[in-house]
Amino acid sequence: MKMHSGVDAEPGLIHSVVCTAAHEADVAHAHELLHGQETQVHSDSGYTGLDRRDEIASAQDEGRLRKDIDWRIAMKRGQLKAMPKGPAKALCEWFKRRKAQVRAVVEHPFHIIKNLFGYRKVSYRGIAKNEARAKTQAALVNLYISRRRLMTKGVRASTA
Repeated sequence: MKMHSGVDAEPGLIHSVVCTAAHEADVAHAHELLHGQETQVHSDSGYTGLDRRDEIASAQDEGRLRKDIDWRIAMKRGQLKAMPKGPAKALCEWFKRRKAQVRAVVEHPFHIIKNLFGYRKVSYRGIAKNEARAKTQAALVNLYISRRRLMTKGVRASTA
């Protein structure tokens, strides 16, 4: 099973979760992760070609997605390795690092689920049951990430 998540870059909170069988391509369900207000989409190389998918084009035509989305999808590792050494490769590597810094925010909820909650393997109960469990964990992750902001607002309110 794979758990795909849509995460807002600024607060780092999960807004959508989709679970699929492990053999399905990541890009096939990416349109389900977008909420429609995105101005930028950062993703790894598993989502290559996302901006050219029929589901994305139809959602943009229907007005469910913005048409001016800036797609920042990582380059496949083999493409970067195949480039000849020089300033063009150095520039691509620099851009790759900048994209990875933003995507690291998306990976933080997975760190919490796996390392703090101890959920590293699914016990196969079917996709529907595992998806329900994953969505519950995503909600708990949002509470865990928000706790610091919630506690500091409570402290400010009581001291004012």
